[in-house]
Amino acid sequence: MVDDFEGIAAVDRERIAPFLVRRALTAGSLVYEDGATQVFSSDGMTTYVEDGRVSAGEWTVDETGRFASFWPPHYTAEYDLRWLVEDGRIVGLRFLGRDSVPFVGRYRTGE
Repeated sequence: MVDDFEGIAAVDRERIAPFLVRRALTAGSLVYEDGATQVFSSDGMTTYVEDGRVSAGEWTVDETGRFASFWPPHYTAEYDLRWLVEDGRIVGLRFLGRDSVPFVGRYRTGE
């Protein structure tokens, strides 16, 4: 659980406001449902770890709040981000892509 969201009244599955997307992504490392983890750095870099394999990529957010990630050499994905809220607290993010199955990342506890 991260405490970087004081004062934000988030609703589960609500689209994250464009001005909050960077804050949401960099608030802490995420753990996905399959056990993979990901960290988004404020410099636009990201590290994804799945079964011990580390992948480095880049991320951006446009003025509409749409999140995009680039994984060399050619893969790019775009997502709308939505809050994951439980018991009134932000606990993670929902990634909704145009051409992919939605997935959920939970902030790693203890950070």
